[in-house]
Amino acid sequence: MTSVQPKPLSAWTGAFGDAYTERNALSANLERARLHMLAKCLAPIQVEPLGKILEVGTNQGLNLRALPQLTGAELWGIEPNASARDVVVNQGVLPAERMMAGFGHEIPMADGAVDLAFTSGVLIHVDPSLLEQTMREIHRVSSKYILCIEYFASKPETASYRGEEGLLFKRDFGGMYLDLFPDLQLVDYGFFWKRATMIDDSTWWLFRKAGA
Repeated sequence: MTSVQPKPLSAWTGAFGDAYTERNALSANLERARLHMLAKCLAPIQVEPLGKILEVGTNQGLNLRALPQLTGAELWGIEPNASARDVVVNQGVLPAERMMAGFGHEIPMADGAVDLAFTSGVLIHVDPSLLEQTMREIHRVSSKYILCIEYFASKPETASYRGEEGLLFKRDFGGMYLDLFPDLQLVDYGFFWKRATMIDDSTWWLFRKAGA
C-alpha cells in the first residue's frame, strides 16, 4: 500500500506551495522588514561571529537576503517547493549546493553542522504528527543557537488557512522547545506587531545550547 503524506507535505510541494511563492512577491519594504526583524532577534548574540546559519523553510529567501547585512556567516537553506528554490538559486541568494530540497523533519546535514538554525513562519505549517521530529532535527543540526519566529497560542489550535483546513497550527513553540530539550537556555524573546513591523503578529524565541 502506498503511504499518504500528511496534507501539509503534499500541499507545499505542489500547486498550493507555488501559489504561496507567487503571492509573497519580493519587495524592498518586505526585505527591510525582515532585516529589522532579524536584527532584533539576533541582537543578543551580535558580538559573536557565526560560522554557518541554516534556515528551515526558506521560500524565496527573504530572510537569507537580509542576513548578509547582519552577519558574515555561510548561509544554508532547506525548502520543499521547487519554484521557491529556483528563485533562491537563480537570483543568487544561495548557491545550488547550499539550497537543499526537503522538509525540516529530515535535514540532510550532520549533527552540529551549523551554529544557528531557525524557522520563521514555518513550524505553524508543520503537521502535528511531524512537529516533534522537525524540532529534534533543528536541535540536532545546530551546535549553538535555535531561533524560532512563529504564531503563538497558549494551547495548541488549528486554524483555516486560505480556505484550507489542516495547514495552520498555532501553539507555544518556545515552551515546546524547552520541554523537549533540557539543554536549551532562553537567551531572549519578544513579539512583532504587524501594524508596526509588516511582520505577521509573531512571537520569537532565541535559545542557546548549554555549554555551547
